[in-house]
Amino acid sequence: MPTDDVAILRDLATRYMEIARKPVQEERRTLWRRHNSLVPTTPLIYVRAFAFREMPESQTQCADPFFRHYERVLREAVYRDRFGDDYIIEPWISMRAAVITPPEGLWGLPIQWSERVEEHGSHTMIPSIREPEDAERMVSPHHVVDEEETARRYDRLSAAIGDIVPVDIDRKPAYFMWAGDISTHLTQMRGLEQLMLDMIDRPEWLHGVLAFMRDGILRTHREAEEAGHWTLSSHQNQAMTYAQELADPAANSDPVPRRDLWYYMASQETTLVGPRLFDEFMLQYQMAIMEPFGLVAYGCCEDLTHKISLLQRIPNLRRIGVAPAADVARCAEQIGDRYVLSYRPSPADMVGYGFDPARIRSIMHEDLAACRANGCHADVTLKDVETVQGDATRVPRWVQIAREVIDEVYG
Repeated sequence: MPTDDVAILRDLATRYMEIARKPVQEERRTLWRRHNSLVPTTPLIYVRAFAFREMPESQTQCADPFFRHYERVLREAVYRDRFGDDYIIEPWISMRAAVITPPEGLWGLPIQWSERVEEHGSHTMIPSIREPEDAERMVSPHHVVDEEETARRYDRLSAAIGDIVPVDIDRKPAYFMWAGDISTHLTQMRGLEQLMLDMIDRPEWLHGVLAFMRDGILRTHREAEEAGHWTLSSHQNQAMTYAQELADPAANSDPVPRRDLWYYMASQETTLVGPRLFDEFMLQYQMAIMEPFGLVAYGCCEDLTHKISLLQRIPNLRRIGVAPAADVARCAEQIGDRYVLSYRPSPADMVGYGFDPARIRSIMHEDLAACRANGCHADVTLKDVETVQGDATRVPRWVQIAREVIDEVYG
């Protein structure tokens, strides 16, 4: 075990736990529990992304790739403490179990991308399902954990920092978040435009693929529950996973059923698909995956303005993402006080390209005023921040402006 690597991790872990033990973390837990249970609160603020790679503090020093990963996790957490948002630093660090998946890709087919022209630039999908019959090579997944490799990883990390910060083992299935929404991986394997054409040209074939993926995801979720691999660190809602109806997140808890957990679902790739086809070719297949969970958050970067009435059929729905492209006022009218409205202003307008406090105030004031007028339980998420043009002051300044606008709108 490299001595210098361990020293670096131990210093960061000590600083991390100092932050995790601050009284403000418990204050934030109380607020999120109330907010996610539809108890009126002032809108909370969550900085989800902040272009950390542009900051000098992001530079890693560990030589060992295994330790370097956790160094990066700890550095990012310590750095974000300066923002003053309502993010919660938990008093543990999670280590992913060695979940065994098909070597070619989660569905037995590779996810391929074109080469980037520039670092962090765009690239395009290279479909692996070029012809309908290629889908026959997809494999039916199962949930299997390599316990020997998991123990080896745990022993290494725990020996390095386990006496400072508890190490949680995360054994949930690989088919979760983007790998558990059907939409993401199907689009990457088939291609975005081709997937939309399939809805018209080969609907029966597409229904078959969707059902295959739904059943595969459900199988891994059931197998994980039977194995006791869902725990209280398995929550996910793209925010803070607290609610009065569910047990709090915790490290290394006893196994829990899915009904005790948050689940997160989205379909960014169908943002340009109309409500009828979205319902037929995506939502109805996602419904079965969401149903066993306690509470559900739906939506990422897709515009859900015209699909909220469909989402309201999800019986355990609690949070709806209102993306930058959405009509915030129309979403607020439909959401009302029945769900949490996760308001996500455009990072380009907020912090990405220049920093214009007057513009930030104008956009946020108009949108939050619409939320208040409709009685919404709103929170504000800053996400998908690809750049702050190297300006470390932008995100904390944005948080301060957001708080001022919230005070103006909500009194």
